[in-house]
Amino acid sequence: MIKRLLAGALLLVSALTVRADLVVEITQGVDAPTPVAVVPFGWDGEVLSEDVAKIVSDDLGRSGFFSMMKRESMLSAPRSRDQVFFRDWRISGSDYLVIGRLQPATNGQITATVELYDVLKERQIWVETVNGNSNNLRDVAHYIADQIFQQITGIKGAFSTRIVYVTAEMLGKDKYRYRLQMADSDGARPRTILESKEPILSPTWSKDGSKLAYVSFESTRPSIYVQHLATGQRQRIQSFKGLNGAPAWSPQGDRLALVLSKDGNPEIYILTLATGQLERVTRHYGIDTEPTWAPDGESLLFTSDRGGMPQIYSLHLPTKNLKRITFEGKYNSRGRLTQDGRFLSMVHQDASGFHIAVQDLKTGRLDILTSTGLDESPTIAPNGSIILYATKKGGRGVLAGVSLDGRVRFTMPNTQGDVREPAWSPFLQ
Repeated sequence: MIKRLLAGALLLVSALTVRADLVVEITQGVDAPTPVAVVPFGWDGEVLSEDVAKIVSDDLGRSGFFSMMKRESMLSAPRSRDQVFFRDWRISGSDYLVIGRLQPATNGQITATVELYDVLKERQIWVETVNGNSNNLRDVAHYIADQIFQQITGIKGAFSTRIVYVTAEMLGKDKYRYRLQMADSDGARPRTILESKEPILSPTWSKDGSKLAYVSFESTRPSIYVQHLATGQRQRIQSFKGLNGAPAWSPQGDRLALVLSKDGNPEIYILTLATGQLERVTRHYGIDTEPTWAPDGESLLFTSDRGGMPQIYSLHLPTKNLKRITFEGKYNSRGRLTQDGRFLSMVHQDASGFHIAVQDLKTGRLDILTSTGLDESPTIAPNGSIILYATKKGGRGVLAGVSLDGRVRFTMPNTQGDVREPAWSPFLQ
């Protein structure tokens, strides 16, 4: 049962939309998804801008773990415990029932009271009252979905997190429009962080979710920028001659790992943001790139071809101790760690192409999770349940996702341009 729950903990398999045209298609779910019914929430006021219960149901349904009852199949629409007849819901095949009611409060606020019931045991297992307003009902809905997910699976929900990604739209011969986009977990409220005629690469979140670092070619050569999401303020961090790329925030948020070629060869550097102090941490004639921090902030993992082909290495910063992490296969790159530091996702090449794989750093086991041949840019959900990545479908760049055990998969088709370079936010406060 625990394995089944872990396999289904897809907290964010929701659509990322560019102009509402990116939609999740679940291509493979768990063998026996848990049946859940989310009844339309009671509301006696004027028509609201959002259907909170539908958003909750959609969030849970997109996970691939739950089978959501259609509204037209519901025998009743209870708003409170005394209106719930468990026999009806058992006959309908639901294991869990969610009911709720919305009420107007003072100063334009709206109060949502939500209850979760175990139908088979005929008991309430969670109830909470959440305050919001007409402008943030989607936030309220995502929060409710997070709580329901955690109550049923025991794993923290992350429907309230965000994802950023880059879109590339062809305007004419050799002309493109690039956008750095951010959206809700379900694709709602997309907004453009940056628009440019030049490529945008490697977006990455600060650990508190308040800032983004990314690479932009807007000044004709690659430069690293940091942007504050609340204010839109941005600053150019590094623009040395040659390569300036692959920024990665430290867990403490005070440093950035970077790839610079200012000394003639791509190497890993660490920039202390408060002082501007720059420290070179790798020295090799091979190419060192794609740094990522270990959760404790004491080690960096990075890709290097110093052994002849790209593999992933770990550098312990206090001791400068270097060790190779990946050995299976001739090519492994773009390593990303789960929050607990145990699992390492990567791009792995075999005879059939480039795939997303995950390695258990405790046991050394490597599992290839995808079968498409041009997969890249893995990023992991903040609870370690899903890997989102870029791939090709129908000649276009799209986003796709897979659970860490490979049992649940989805794609995000897009009708306008290519979608690439996804980056998953941390849990947002």
